[in-house]
Amino acid sequence: MYDVIVVGARCAGAPAAMLLARKGYRVLLLERARFPADTVSTLYIHQPGVALLDRWGLREPLAATGCPPINSALHQVGDIRIEGWGLPVAGIDVAYAPRRTVLDPLLADAAASAGATFRDGCSVSGLVTEHGRVAGVRLGRDATVVRAPLVVGADGMRSLVAAAACAPTVLEQPRKTCIYYGFWAGVPARFEAYGAAGRWVCCAPTHDGRTLVGVYFPQDEFPQIRGRAERAYREAIAATAPDLHRRLLSGRQVGKLYGHGTQRNFFRQPTGPGWVLLGDAAHHKDSISGDGITDAFCQAQLLADSLDGLGPRGLADPAALDAALHRYAVAQQSLLLPRFQATMVSTRLAPHRRLGALAMIAADPVRTTRYFTGVAGVDHAIESLVNPLSPSDSDVLATVGKEVPT
Repeated sequence: MYDVIVVGARCAGAPAAMLLARKGYRVLLLERARFPADTVSTLYIHQPGVALLDRWGLREPLAATGCPPINSALHQVGDIRIEGWGLPVAGIDVAYAPRRTVLDPLLADAAASAGATFRDGCSVSGLVTEHGRVAGVRLGRDATVVRAPLVVGADGMRSLVAAAACAPTVLEQPRKTCIYYGFWAGVPARFEAYGAAGRWVCCAPTHDGRTLVGVYFPQDEFPQIRGRAERAYREAIAATAPDLHRRLLSGRQVGKLYGHGTQRNFFRQPTGPGWVLLGDAAHHKDSISGDGITDAFCQAQLLADSLDGLGPRGLADPAALDAALHRYAVAQQSLLLPRFQATMVSTRLAPHRRLGALAMIAADPVRTTRYFTGVAGVDHAIESLVNPLSPSDSDVLATVGKEVPT
């Protein structure tokens, strides 16, 4: 018997388990994969996500793994180059792009250190329901029952918890892009993005001296591209980001090319009687904005804040638990919906239509800072989640839009 069972131990589930265990809840954290295990990911953690890692005491352990800090950016469309960086978030002015084989075990270990029981290599086969409420999970082929008044589904876009709880999709947009990315050695880079009609190229440094280089294509090109992915990938880089392409010629690609053509854009109803969804299980959008990991961290913190003061006895009270989950659902949508809408604009892959605005930004250092602050997703809502606003930050953030790169 536990207070909380968390299904999925990656960027949403592990922080949620850690935070709830720190509050004194008895937490069981389950993961189907055996860590360390890689997963498809563009790796990037915006400054607000790093600020949450710092709040949790995990930024320095991540830095100690050798992941290079990122504190400058280049966005280029045609001849227009925007170079700079955004405002600090709770004093944090760096981003990171860690390999998931490093980040995910670090988060799971932090949950275990906080007192959560962590079991990887453990699959969930279904949910237990009693009196119309989720009351636990069934494990493995023998369907062993483990009970808890709250089950957290942090098991990804194809969430078993969401399916078993019949969580409805409340908002959905068509798939917009597909992405191919690979890792390169000998290619120095910062956070870089290059746009052209129908193409978006991005890169970021990660562990072991590698640089992730990704290319976004329109979704309707995916059936043709997937049969010649390597060629299409390199041609797009050469045409869209010639300076980066020249650097790639001096380096070497390490490992295979990764592809993802099923980038859904949706919100599911995030809560119900005895269950709650986090991360990609609750909300998924195109990765062009690089928000996935930061969104997962924010939802974990929102859930912990929503349950604050409830305690194990409160979890056992259906009315009290439902009220807390309602607070989470309202806060989650308020935080994530504006960025979702902005990302849908970016997925049109039409930065060439904004050349006038981009030229104005590039010519003005103040606008450049505001632009990159917006790219990182910094606004009043996310700043207040990470840390209370200081008066000086408040004045500047009031002028920052929810910009995304394209």
